[in-house]
Amino acid sequence: MNFTWILGLLILSQPVNTHNQLLITNNGHPIWSIDRANFSINSSGLPIMNTEKLNQLMNQIDQKVSKTPKNAIIDKNGNIIPEQVGYRLNREFFTEKVFSYFFNNESTNLEVPLQVVYPSVDSEILGTIRSEKIGEYITTFNSKNRERNHNIYLAAKAINNFVLFPGETFSFNQVVGERTAGKGYLPATVIIKGELSEDFGGGICQVSSTLFNAIDNAGLTVIHRYSHSREVSYVPPRRDATVSWNGPDLIFKNEYNQPILIQAKMLRNKLKVEIYSSDVITYKPKRVPYLRY
Repeated sequence: MNFTWILGLLILSQPVNTHNQLLITNNGHPIWSIDRANFSINSSGLPIMNTEKLNQLMNQIDQKVSKTPKNAIIDKNGNIIPEQVGYRLNREFFTEKVFSYFFNNESTNLEVPLQVVYPSVDSEILGTIRSEKIGEYITTFNSKNRERNHNIYLAAKAINNFVLFPGETFSFNQVVGERTAGKGYLPATVIIKGELSEDFGGGICQVSSTLFNAIDNAGLTVIHRYSHSREVSYVPPRRDATVSWNGPDLIFKNEYNQPILIQAKMLRNKLKVEIYSSDVITYKPKRVPYLRY
């Protein structure tokens, strides 16, 4: 167990500032009260603090006060919705204040020190990389298959507005996440070992396949891509990209000198994926085949 030679620290009592207590507030509202006694360990007459418990306390406070930043996005009308900064506990400053509290041996108040967390994509970046369309692909689906179309909508929404910076790698499974009932996915037809079956998230392979052809059209580097064990109806043979949780994945890398932006949307009975970037990007587009109807 890790120890530091200072006075101890008390965790989680009533937020009332009594003798030997440090009252912690957030926006002026009490959220924790700590006391020396609970975290103080006396050894040979010397005060010792259990820093492992201090870290646990900071984790608890961080969960209470932290706010996840939000990237800027483009809405369905083409408007840029500005980013939102996030916050987390400034652990270094908090630790210094707690140490000071113990060394001074006095009661005091401490407003939670927050550290700003900036989103990775702000309005300026988004405005820059929406100017040049470098790739696109469109597939069609049966508009009457409610369950399958719902799954397509959820997966398309998950990849929509995703920004991939130079040198970064995109994983469909990581970005979309596990397809479960808890996330709103419905049972629909899937292909397993060449046979048709029912499973949650059936239909999302149309999203991954449309995305694959769009990024291939843009000339991006494909790292991993697997075809189904039988032909599908929405792309030409061997132009599909099957995905499953803990199984096949679509992975590609942005080796261009500019970030790329993925836009995915459903238009009646069509799924459209577009790839955008800055007008100064140097890229090598490829021709990709479509089905003949």
